[in-house]
Amino acid sequence: MEFFAWFDWIEVSSNLVQLGIAYLFALPMAFDRDQSHHGAGLRTFPLVSLAACGYALVGISVLDSTEAEAKVFQGIITGIGFIGGGAILKNKDSVTGTATAASIWNTGLIGVAVAFHRYEIAALLSTINFFTLRYIKQFKSDKQKSE
Repeated sequence: MEFFAWFDWIEVSSNLVQLGIAYLFALPMAFDRDQSHHGAGLRTFPLVSLAACGYALVGISVLDSTEAEAKVFQGIITGIGFIGGGAILKNKDSVTGTATAASIWNTGLIGVAVAFHRYEIAALLSTINFFTLRYIKQFKSDKQKSE
């Protein structure tokens, strides 16, 4: 039981709430991509948001300057861009997965926003991303609808 004495249980609770919020804000996009059968879905999106939030929380708690936090933030953005790049598929005359890739990138930002207690930004990002995935597709031409 000595191991658990190292934990600051108030901090654990606070971090759990932050991570839970990041996870929940990612679910609308995850649900949409899963229902649309677009590769990344119910597991990928929440995990990206959760991981981005976790990285940011660690950066906030152990780094002593905003410059160092900015470097962590830059690394998160780059890493998530790499993950999103894997969702893009190019065939002879078409490219698919760009909306999924952009949504993965956005989901990472949702996690970072939650870590910095910017819930209003995270909620807006989640809402706008879900709305775009779910409802804007109907305005695209038939050739572009495979995205």
